[in-house]
Amino acid sequence: MTDLDAAEKLSVDELRARQLERLQWTLRHAYENVPCYTKKFDDAGVRPEDCRSLADLAEFPFTTKADLRDNYPFGMFAVPESEVRRIHASSGTTGQPTVVGYTADDLDTWATVMARSIRAAGGRPGHKVHVAYGYGLFTGGLGAHYGAEKLGCTVIPASGGMTSRQVRIITDFRPEIIMVTPSYLLTLLDEFERQGIDPRTSSLRVGIFGAEPWTEQMRAEIEERAGLDAVDIYGLSEVIGPGVAQECAETKDGLHIWEDHFYPEVIDPVEGNVLDPGEHGELVFTSLTKQAMPIIRYRTRDLTRLLPGTARPAFRRMEKVTGRSDDMIILRGVNVFPTQIEEVVLRIEGLSPHFQLVRTRRERMDHLAVHVEARHDTTAERRVDAAAELVRGVKEAVGVTVEAAVVDPDTLERSMGKMRRVLDRREAGTP
Repeated sequence: MTDLDAAEKLSVDELRARQLERLQWTLRHAYENVPCYTKKFDDAGVRPEDCRSLADLAEFPFTTKADLRDNYPFGMFAVPESEVRRIHASSGTTGQPTVVGYTADDLDTWATVMARSIRAAGGRPGHKVHVAYGYGLFTGGLGAHYGAEKLGCTVIPASGGMTSRQVRIITDFRPEIIMVTPSYLLTLLDEFERQGIDPRTSSLRVGIFGAEPWTEQMRAEIEERAGLDAVDIYGLSEVIGPGVAQECAETKDGLHIWEDHFYPEVIDPVEGNVLDPGEHGELVFTSLTKQAMPIIRYRTRDLTRLLPGTARPAFRRMEKVTGRSDDMIILRGVNVFPTQIEEVVLRIEGLSPHFQLVRTRRERMDHLAVHVEARHDTTAERRVDAAAELVRGVKEAVGVTVEAAVVDPDTLERSMGKMRRVLDRREAGTP
């Protein structure tokens, strides 16, 4: 316990008392300074003083991504623009960008929870951290950067892209830690091997992976190929960025939520009611200390469940995110998530982890095809057998019939950030 900070050593009762005090402040701050929340609370018939216990939060309205888009760009800010020290935003590829702002105190809080996360993953002062998350308006790169510096690490701000150069930097600069999306790490491993370098001989000992769902099978593949400890980090820009929750290196049993800053709930994604501990549902977060942009009961769309703390006993864990409610494919009445397909792909000899799901419509019926790359040493005969195994495996594991195409290595879209797993070609009518 000597490496834990003061907050990580709180008892459950001490943590709950701190949460309630901070929650009551946040509700007042949001109600008094953000017109969107003033209206939402009034419409729901609740006021900040109605929150007398943590359970009372369930009476307050949700915040959705639509609320943030409707108040673009700065309508959700609770402080004057002159007090905002940084602005981040989503790409806006699926609609109006969502914008988030930070005061100087918010930036310090963010760096603090990121430093805590890196330490929980095994990072220590003096380690070199290779940050391959994208820099810019995306929160990943700068969030990791300032957290690593606050911990006392040396930062290598590689960002994304220029994959062959990244391999050279890792080889020459010898970082102990890499922070990157799991899909881009796989791309880096492919490049190591293409250059004739065994990734297991590199200096990397810890990989901190986030920004997209990934499975235990992918963890096993990464650890075996890269010779490092692969741990999960969770966050989203609407709540603060990366650093909301972190998997601890000593247990690797789910992500401890830094509950002194972020209060979690899990709800039924359809009915909206709060579920009991251990039940699967949609993750909801309320910020407890954010000044520039407090967020009340934000629906993340991420699917998980809450479990008791282990390595940090007072802090509850969230299970690895298994998918998103808005990424779910409904195929002839069956709910299908990309992570379910990934689990099948990674069990089949000759198939790489690089795959995409392609949705089409024929004769008013939806069809789903799995396009997956073969490994470099897979024979043509083995490709045929692997495709048949994939069709059977998906039918057995998920209960749907798909088509399978095993394609040449290095032919599917590579990701420098979040992997685009699903291609919807139903409107275009392309095969």
